[in-house]
Parts: sequence; C-alpha cells; structure tokens
Amino acid sequence: MSSANLLWQGGGRDREGPLDRDTTAWVISLLFHLLVLVFVALIVVPRTVNQTDLTIVIPLDDKNELVEETKDFHYDTSFRPEVGAGHLAEESARWSEAPTLADESVVPNPEMLLESDVGMVVPHEAIEDATGDQFNEQLTVRGTAGVGTTGTLGAIDRITHEILLMLQQRKVLVIWLFDQSGSLQQQRDQIINRFDRVYEELGVITSSNQPSIKRYKDKPLLTSIVAFGKEVTLRTKKPTDDVGELREAITGIELDRSGIELVFTAIQISADKYKPFRRIDQKTGEPLRNVLMIVVSDEVGDDQNLLEPAIQVCRRAAIPVHVIGVPAPFGRQETLVKWVDPDPSFDQSPQWGRVTQGPESFLVERIKLHFSRSSEGEIPIDSGFGPYALTRLCYDTGGIYFAVHPNRNTGRRVSGVETAVSSAHFSHFFNDRIMRKYRPDYVSPKEYNRRLASNQARAALVQSAQMSWIQPLEKPRLRFPRRSEAELANQLTQAQKQAAQLEPKLQSLYETLKRGERDRERETIPRWKAGYDLAMGRVLAVKVRTEAYNAMLAQAKRGMKFKNPQNDTWILYPSDDISVGSQLKKLSDKAQVYLRRVVKDHSGTPWALLAQRELQGPMGWEWRERFAGVAAPRDSNSGSPAQRPPPRDDRPRMIERPKPRRSPPSL
Repeated sequence: MSSANLLWQGGGRDREGPLDRDTTAWVISLLFHLLVLVFVALIVVPRTVNQTDLTIVIPLDDKNELVEETKDFHYDTSFRPEVGAGHLAEESARWSEAPTLADESVVPNPEMLLESDVGMVVPHEAIEDATGDQFNEQLTVRGTAGVGTTGTLGAIDRITHEILLMLQQRKVLVIWLFDQSGSLQQQRDQIINRFDRVYEELGVITSSNQPSIKRYKDKPLLTSIVAFGKEVTLRTKKPTDDVGELREAITGIELDRSGIELVFTAIQISADKYKPFRRIDQKTGEPLRNVLMIVVSDEVGDDQNLLEPAIQVCRRAAIPVHVIGVPAPFGRQETLVKWVDPDPSFDQSPQWGRVTQGPESFLVERIKLHFSRSSEGEIPIDSGFGPYALTRLCYDTGGIYFAVHPNRNTGRRVSGVETAVSSAHFSHFFNDRIMRKYRPDYVSPKEYNRRLASNQARAALVQSAQMSWIQPLEKPRLRFPRRSEAELANQLTQAQKQAAQLEPKLQSLYETLKRGERDRERETIPRWKAGYDLAMGRVLAVKVRTEAYNAMLAQAKRGMKFKNPQNDTWILYPSDDISVGSQLKKLSDKAQVYLRRVVKDHSGTPWALLAQRELQGPMGWEWRERFAGVAAPRDSNSGSPAQRPPPRDDRPRMIERPKPRRSPPSL
C-alpha cells in the first residue's frame, strides 16, 4: 500500500494519495452494506411458482358440477342501528346475540319443511333455537314456550306489537277466544277496558304514512270474538272493525258453570271457519290476510285429545296461536286456586278449590313423595312454563304462551295470604332466562316415547314418577306417649306396619331409577339431567329415612327407659347421625352426592330448590323424651269450679250467627 501511495503522489511525500486509511475503510463499509442488502432482497422477494406444477386431485365427471354450497339461516329482521361496520360500539358490534346463551354460537339449519296451504312452514321438531354468547331480549323466537308476566295487560301489549308487525306485511284478522268460566271474569273485564287503547293505537298506525300500511284502503284490521265452555259460540256474526261491537260481544259472554272447557274444539272450529282469509290472492300472489288467534283461559282444556288436529289445521293455514293462560305447577296436575264469594251476604273468608292447570310436560317427570323434607303439600311451585297441551300448541304454530300470575315474584317466597283471588298459590317463581334451557319436549306422543326409549335414565325417571303418583306415600308417626308399656308397644307396632308398607314401594322406586343410572352419564339435556338426579337423590334420602325410622322403632320395642322418671313420651327427632347400620350410611352419602349436584349444576330452578330443601332435612333419627302429662287423670270439667276463671259479666250475650258458606264453583 505504501508503494502505491508513493506512485500516486509522484514520488512526493507531501502529497496525499487516494488510498489513504479513511478511503480504505469507506470502501470496505460500502462493500459490506451491499452484501447485506443483497441478502435481504433474496429473503423478501418471493419465489416464482411454477404454474405447471398445479394438478386437480378430485376428478370431475359429466354428472358432477362445482356448485357453491349454500345454507339456510334464520335471522332477525328488525332494524338494529347499533350493529354495523364502523359503529362506535367497536368490538361489541361483533357480539353473537340470541335469546339463548351458549358457549358456542349456533345458527339453526332446518332439515325439513312442511307444505302448507299458503307456502312452506318449518316444523319445530327439526329446529333448535339459535344460541349466542350474549343474551338479547329484543330478539324474539317464534313459538315461545313460556313468557312470565304479572298481569293480562302486559300480555295484551306484547300481542299488540305482534299485530303491528303483521300489519306491515298485509291486512290482519284477529280471533279472540274467551273461556266462559267464572274465574276469567276479571281478565275479560281488563281486556274490555284495554280494547279502546289497543285499537286506538292500531288505528293510529294504520292511518299513518308508513308505506307498508298505507297501501291498505279497506279495513286493514278485522276482529272476531269466540266464546267456549261446554259449547263453542261465535259472538260476532262476521269479522268487524267496530270497537263498540267488539266490546258488546265480550260483555255479553255468559258464565258457564259446567266446569267443561272445550278449548281445542274452539280452536279447530275457528281455524276451519276463518282459513278462507288465508287464501292466495290471484292478483298479488299473497294471502288475503294474516290471521292470528288469541286464547284467554286458565285451565288445560277438557278436550286435549284434539291437540294434534288443532295443531295441524293451524299450521296448514299458517295461523299462529297466542295463549294468555296460567303457569303450570311443577310436575303435578292440580293446583289450589283461591276463591272468595263475590256475594257479601255469604262468608267472605278465602276458600281453596282444586283446578287442573298442569303438568308442564307430556308425562309427569317428577316423583311424588311424602315423608320427605320437600313434601308435596307444603311447597306448590311454578314450573316456569304453561300446561303442556296449550303451550305446545303455541310452540308448534309460532305463537307465544303468556303465563300470567299477579303474584309472580322471582326474588322471594310468596305466602298463601298474599295470593290474589282467583289465582293459584305458588310459593316460588323462577327466572325466564334461566328456565329457557329447561324447556319440556314439545313433541308428539310418538316422538316423546321414542326419546324416552333412547335413554334409560329418561325412561326410568318417567316410570318412577308415574309409580309414585299412583301410590302416594304417607307421613310417619313421630310421637309415642307411654300411658302403659302395652299401649306403647302397640303404638310402635302400628307405626312399624306403616314403615313396612313404605319400604317395598321405595325399594321398587330405587330399583327402577337404578336401571337408568348407567345412561345418566350419556345424558346431555339439562332438564333430564336435573330430573333424574333429583329423583334419585330424593328416593335415596326417603329410603334412608324410612329404613332408619323402622330400625329406631324396633330399638324402642326392645325396651327403653326414661332418663327422667317423670317423663312419659318418646319423640323421634331428625338427626344427622345414622347409628342403625353402615349400609344406610352409604346410601345417605350417595343421596347427598346426587342432591348437591342438582343444587350446584341447576341453580335457580325448581329442581335445585327441592334438592336444597331435601338436604336441609337430616336422614337419621334420635329418640328424645318429654313430659306431656299423658298419664295424669283427666277431669271432664277441666278443673274444679274454684279453678275456673270467673265470667267477665253476667249479662246474657247472643251468639252471632255466622254467614252461610258456599263451596267454590267449578273454576
């Protein structure tokens, strides 16, 4: 490098050459960065794909075509301004919303369609509700099984909204069907008072400038009134839009005291009579009118054998049926309805009459047991749904069942004193959101039985429920006074006979449920899981109590002495200690496993409530002694005259004659 420098400088040392140290460093740095850039360019630049390497791995023949796969989706058509691209809600605008919550959002895809007289109707047996990870009360599912409300007016307002939606499509015919029983008088009066407002609101809408409704020039909304009891009566000769005529038709409905309600006959007759309004207009190619029915009733109907024909005629004519009814009691047929005589000349104290308002499922799916903590007579509770037949009618026709009860309160226990007149007493009600996933199987009897046969746990539950319903179990005797050893021994023997009658029945129930224990692990439906676990837990708990009770009686018959010689009565008290056998202790532990699982997995449901009450009652027994004075001599005069309290005065007093008392009529 020094020789080159000298040559460049022409032999002079004072002149600086081009290859000094700084120049050399600069050249080396340039070469290094060029290499780096070339290396990076090789990494970033994609390789050219040789198109000749692409091949078709699925051969096509003349019979196959490449067709884009399509799916059927059910979606809400209501306008939702908060959903859309670029909305201020940002991430929340992408939420999956539905009336039913689930870990994974699922959109139903119908597998089959039923051809009706006015088009294609999707049968509910082939569809499950849409699910999403966010609950939305604004999304309505046609065929809603149970909407809880505290009053008839709330249901009327919701139905008014449904009518408005129908009016946006075409003209509408509304058919009101009223139960003629006396217990519905108050609801009929409420509806009459609401009619003016409802039809005024509908009139305002129909006379508005909305293009979807303005096109109707002639009576967009017509109404007919039908009454039913033991007979069916058309209260309006023909559909009308005269509110005064409608009020008069409802006011003139006579009470039917026969106790017979042919609700499904009335529905079938009405559907047959008014289905011509569903004929296709040759000019527009659409039905003449939308038609819907509104049934007002507080019982299940005495002609449930006509349920299937009623469903078919309504579905073929595409007529949704809405019912303003009552909640069904959980797992039982009858409820006690409060009645006060409307005539003040009669006794005004409340009376209770038995009324058929259930069950909520096709067959009873709840065992009926006395001798348990959750006794049938102590805890009438709401099922969360309406009676099976009417609710299924709504579900299958695309209507809504409104379970109306004026004392509906999901936050606390409701006492019988505060129960409204003409209403059934339910001590507990349950949240609609929670109960949605516990909906009964609203299917035909044939399909219901097929589903039972598909899982032994289901079949065992229904079979055991029917066994316990036919053979109710009685409460045991717990108090045993000792007037003499012979009398005490006789009392213990009689009580043992009662226990001896209970034990084989409970054993039969247990063996029936045990046959389904293996299939219980395969069950996926929450309602069936809760039902089976509660039944098994309760049967085991009652079985342990009964056998422990019998063993404690046998122990007493072998002889027991009072610790205090003055005591004269033995009383059996519930106890957590099971001291009469290790086998009973194992069954007790098994019962608690089932019951605690119900409480944990099904919180806020009737099953959890009953399981919790069952757990509160110990399954063992213990003897306690008391003094009751049963061995003291009795004085027929209840003491000597000197011991009697003196009268307040000696004036004669007339005993007030009580008012006569009438029995509750057929409600």
